[in-house]
Amino acid sequence: MSTSQEEPLIVAKGLEKRFGAFTAVNGIDFSIARGESFGFLGPNGAGKTSTMRMVACMSPFTGGSLKVLGLDPLTEGPTIRARLGLVPQEDTLDEELSVLDNLLIYGRYFDLPKKEIRARAERLLDFAQLTERRDDKVEPLSGGMKRRLTIARSLISNPEVLILDEPTTGLDPQARHLLWDRLYRLKSEGVTLIITTHYMDEAEQLCDRLVVMDGGRIVAEGSPRRLIEEHSTREVVELRFAIDTQQEHATRVADLATRTEVLPDRVLLYVDDGDAAVAAVHSRGLQLESALVRRSSLEDVFLHLTGRTLVD
Repeated sequence: MSTSQEEPLIVAKGLEKRFGAFTAVNGIDFSIARGESFGFLGPNGAGKTSTMRMVACMSPFTGGSLKVLGLDPLTEGPTIRARLGLVPQEDTLDEELSVLDNLLIYGRYFDLPKKEIRARAERLLDFAQLTERRDDKVEPLSGGMKRRLTIARSLISNPEVLILDEPTTGLDPQARHLLWDRLYRLKSEGVTLIITTHYMDEAEQLCDRLVVMDGGRIVAEGSPRRLIEEHSTREVVELRFAIDTQQEHATRVADLATRTEVLPDRVLLYVDDGDAAVAAVHSRGLQLESALVRRSSLEDVFLHLTGRTLVD
């Protein structure tokens, strides 16, 4: 994360996106520093994708102001796009071509010399750990390999900013961690990362700062640790009682917590000392099926701010 006094790379003030009478993004402010890894979190329909599309100069904003790389997306979109890398949620690789050819052909869109495109492609194959698969067609590759190739392809133009929309959705844990390692390496090289993700652990691992969006607005902003400190407690106790008795028991332990949440299968106590809270529950003679003490997480913050109701 940049600590200098230079201007932020991206600045939005009162940013809006309207589709007719519907407002998808409702007057949000944020800034992203050069070299920072910045995240957008929120449930479906929160306005994340609309915001990312405006930053990527794929959709014009309809209110407020937005500067990307010091330029105006409304009048200088092509110039901005040439300096961005975009990793969409769905892979858009040509599966009938080889891994290497996907990179070489994509590089031609940036009017680069063929020799330079090939040199960059070779480096990116190594970066993505795909050198041994360079001549294989894309179609039979694993999901993790395809995601790494998509990221490699987005880097062929040496972008200053890499925008990643749900970069590890559908990947197994091993593939996710390998992808995280690749993104760490990019950040260490000075690439600015902008990420949307549904994985709270991913946001905690990758983001220097993030915003939580809900209903087109920003409801919280800060580092993962700061958000946890501001919107949750040090620990969470998960208590399981007999089926259909969660609400009844919750009223008998509510005084032990800063906040209590009743779920269909358990009761959550938000406390600073989980072990002490569990001991107090036992001292009241309540019949527990299980008790778990864990550290508060970004997921607790997310659900507290946006709710647990499913949004389709």
